[in-house]
Amino acid sequence: MTTVIVTGKTIEDAVDQGLAKLGVSRDLVTLNVLEQPSRGFLGLIGVKPAKVELTLKPKQAEESFQNEPDSALIRTSELTSSSSTELDTNISNDVDPYVEASNFVKEAAAGMGLDVEIEIKKSRDGKIFNITGEDLGLIIGRRGQTLDALQYLTNIVANKHSSSFVRIILDAENFRLRRRKTLEELADRLASQVVRTGKEVVLEPMPSQERKVIHAKLQNHRQVNTISKGEEPNRRVVITLK
Repeated sequence: MTTVIVTGKTIEDAVDQGLAKLGVSRDLVTLNVLEQPSRGFLGLIGVKPAKVELTLKPKQAEESFQNEPDSALIRTSELTSSSSTELDTNISNDVDPYVEASNFVKEAAAGMGLDVEIEIKKSRDGKIFNITGEDLGLIIGRRGQTLDALQYLTNIVANKHSSSFVRIILDAENFRLRRRKTLEELADRLASQVVRTGKEVVLEPMPSQERKVIHAKLQNHRQVNTISKGEEPNRRVVITLK
């Protein structure tokens, strides 16, 4: 298999799914965005998912068939020996996607009547844009919904100006860390409820990154399991007894 077409709530989600199917890292494929997900103001998600096509680069495709002629799979040993590449290796020489993304965030904040600054840091998952300023609650929104929507749009802007896939995480007032702790405490509390009552618990719809926090927190729990059910944007975590 050298090409896959996948859909997801966002382009990022679709790309992650495609990479998982191919069993390769981002630098080993070419990306073609077939359909943008529908959205409203500040990224309110509609019903149309993102659709992307991922194709193994020629050298990788050739190695794939040579090494696995029957299944056309890339061996794990080949992947680990591949040279690692930064997410932003192929940034255009003319336009810096991070500058464009930063300008977009500042313009969006200005539209809310806010004057903000952005500190850019590297992380394992991409680049973190730490937003500083006053009245950042407006940018964060209820349970981070506005921040998530702005992050979604910011990534679209950045990737329009990059020849390779880049990922940006928006944060403000350490909201991401605080939200993670809140979700982990919620996971523990609901797991105890499931054990006590013997009844499964269905959480409210959450974005994929928040569902991952719940799954990760309870993955080693001795008495409960977690699964995700439903379609985006109404996909939910369900906690059940083992």
